[in-house]
Formats: sequence, C-alpha cells, structure tokens
Amino acid sequence: MSSKSNGFQETLKKYLVPIANKVERQPHLQAIKEGMMSIVPIIIVGSLCLLSIAIMNMLPNGGAKDFIGSNLDKFMLPFNFTMGIISLYAAFFIAESLAKKYKLNSLEVAITAVIIQFILGAEVVDGAIKTGYLDAQGLFVSIIVAILVVEITRFMNRKGIVLKLPKEVPSVVSKSFNNLIPMIFCVILFSGLAVLAKGVTGDPVPKIIMSVLAPAINSLDSVFAVIIILLITQLLWFFGLHGAAITSSIWMPIAAKYISENASNIAAGGQATHIFTIGFYYSFLQVTGSGITLGLVILMMRSKCKSLNSVGKVSIIPSIFGINEPVIFGAPLVMNPYMFIPFVFGPVLVGALDFLAFSSGLVGKPIIEPPGFMPAGVGAFLLTLDWKAVVLCLGSIVLMTLIYYPFFKIMEREELKKEAEASAVINDEDFDF
Repeated sequence: MSSKSNGFQETLKKYLVPIANKVERQPHLQAIKEGMMSIVPIIIVGSLCLLSIAIMNMLPNGGAKDFIGSNLDKFMLPFNFTMGIISLYAAFFIAESLAKKYKLNSLEVAITAVIIQFILGAEVVDGAIKTGYLDAQGLFVSIIVAILVVEITRFMNRKGIVLKLPKEVPSVVSKSFNNLIPMIFCVILFSGLAVLAKGVTGDPVPKIIMSVLAPAINSLDSVFAVIIILLITQLLWFFGLHGAAITSSIWMPIAAKYISENASNIAAGGQATHIFTIGFYYSFLQVTGSGITLGLVILMMRSKCKSLNSVGKVSIIPSIFGINEPVIFGAPLVMNPYMFIPFVFGPVLVGALDFLAFSSGLVGKPIIEPPGFMPAGVGAFLLTLDWKAVVLCLGSIVLMTLIYYPFFKIMEREELKKEAEASAVINDEDFDF
C-alpha cells in the first residue's frame, strides 16, 4: 500500500482512537448502552404480539381472521405490559447499571428511577393510572431520570446525607433504608418539577423534552446518518476497537424508540414510519457481523493459502449467526492495509443502498424486533415480514463479496508468497547437514 494511505491511517489512529477510548469508558454512555441492551428482549416479546395482526391481515375474510380480530385485545395483552411501558424498564436498567459502576445499592436506586418515571410519565385520572408517556415517547426521559437519580443518590451518599441505622440492625434492613433519604428527596424534587411543568406549559415533562429533542431524533432516520454511523463504526473496528459497542451508546436509544413507535402504530391500525431500528442495524447494516464479512469468509475457505483457509473454516459458523470477531482478528482485518478500503467503505456503500431501498418503499419498514444472532435473511424477514427484505439482505452480502474480492486476491497473493518463502527456508534447513 502507498505511503499516503499509511499516513492517512496513522492520522486517523492518532486522533480517532483516543476519542473512542474515552467514549467507551464514559460511565453514563456505558450505562445507557447496557440499559438499552437489557430492554431488547422485552421489545422482542412485545414485537411478537404484532404477529397476530400480521397473520390476520394475510388471511382471507371469515373463519380464522374473524377469530383473531374479535380476540385481538387478548393477543395484544403482553404488548401493553412490554412495549406499552417500555420506558419504565429502561429507567430501571440504566439506573441499575450506572449505580453498579458507582458501587451504590443498585436495586434500590433503580426502583427510585422507576418511581420518578411514573411521576413524570403517567397521570391519575378518576383513580386510574393512565400510562401516557411510559411507552416509547418516554424513553429519553427515562435516560435523563436514571442518570439524575443515580447522580443525586451518589452525591448524597458522598456527603453522608443518608439514614444510618445502628450496627445491631441486620445488614439487609440497613442497606434498604440507606437509600430512603435520597429517594424522598428525588420524589419531592421531580414531583415539584412535574407539577410546575404542567402548570406553566400545560404539557407533561416528557412532551416538553421530546419537542426539544425532535430535530436530533428525526435526523437519525436518514441516509446521511447511516453513512456517518457506519463509517465511524468501521474505522473503530479497523483500529481494533469494538466499533458497534462504542457507537451503539449514541444511536441505540433512538433506534429503540423508533421500533417501539412502529410497533405502537401497527397495533393501533396504522403504518410503520421509521427505518433505523435495532433490527435494521443488525439484520442489514451489520448482517453476518461488522463489515458484512460472510462472503469474505467463503472466499477464505476456498483459498489455497493455508492460513487464510484455516481462518475461513473456523469463522464460517459464527459468521452465519452474525459473530465475526474470528475473522476480524484472525485474518486479521484489524490494521490490515489490504482490507482498509473494502472493510471500512464497503459497508457504508451497501448500508446507504439498503436504507434507500427501505425509504423508497421497495421494502417494507421494520415492524418487529427479531431476536439477535439470526442467520442472514431470517432476521430480515422477521423484521419486516416482507420477502423482498430477504432478497435485499442476500443481495447486500453478494455485493460486499464482490467489493472484497479484488482486495482479497491481492492479500491472498502476498500470503501465498510468504508461505512459499517459509516452505523454501524449511526445505533448505532439511538439507543443511
């Protein structure tokens, strides 16, 4: 590779890697990422309820269709208690994660965050609790609530503003009461905030926050956002950092909100409106792993180069299920000058084309969150319930294979030379008496 290319890589490494390391170690971003990953199974369970609506829409009139329609409220019951109150779970898991990092009583702090989320996102009408903004509309509020509750509790613990019981009291009881004063303070503070916001603006806190964040949230659902996110992710991977883990702390809360809103729209008889969901990221943008490397793995399996062939055989099964660390670090693709262009820029091109296919209406928008580590094509179909999504997914893999091919052949030729030289040295040593 040219000296200019090496110089460009060194410049990126110098400025990008330190920033990425700081982002990866930032406790609040870590807690948000971990908390959002924790609610993905809940989103999946809620999404599966939408299958009843999809099946009903595909059936002819009468019989089974009428049965599902008349009992739809029963089929959708889990949806109401999963996706319908998803912000409560987000508040709990984010607060628990951050509290653990500060070595606080994580469960008590997490419950405090749930109480505050109820205060800000729900309302009581005629003695009944209206969930209001406890669904996807309250996700960003839950992030703010979780962080503030933990930071307030941490501050009060550091300053000794906690209830200290005598040593004779069992540790279990003492531990639970330790969070009492911070909990009371948070309840009073956020109750006052909720009343003030409603009185001054007429709107609840979540609606106010969402109106402020609307431009940033809507900007993610664009081809430009896809290009930027994938470019940063792949650059981080190229330098040996877990790109998806770092960038997901930024986009995952928004993507989770998008799939929740799509699901809510479908449940209400409407249409999905968003594209950039968690399932879209893993079933299309990163299908078979970061860099969409399944085709490259197959090329390696067919290679005459022993080292590449071995890595390909080891990597094929994990790659089918979206785990491609064996090929990223085994080939390696990390800091490999031959793979810089296809590994970094190939997925950006393919991802942009995938997004345009969705936004043009060629493929149906995401309506269900598929389980993780699904084989290529399977996750794409479950995401959209559209057979054209499978074709697009497989087409993306083929296109990436074609992008990898010329660069792979250059790398393979160099590796074959090294193996031939090594074999010649061994043969010379065998005849050296």
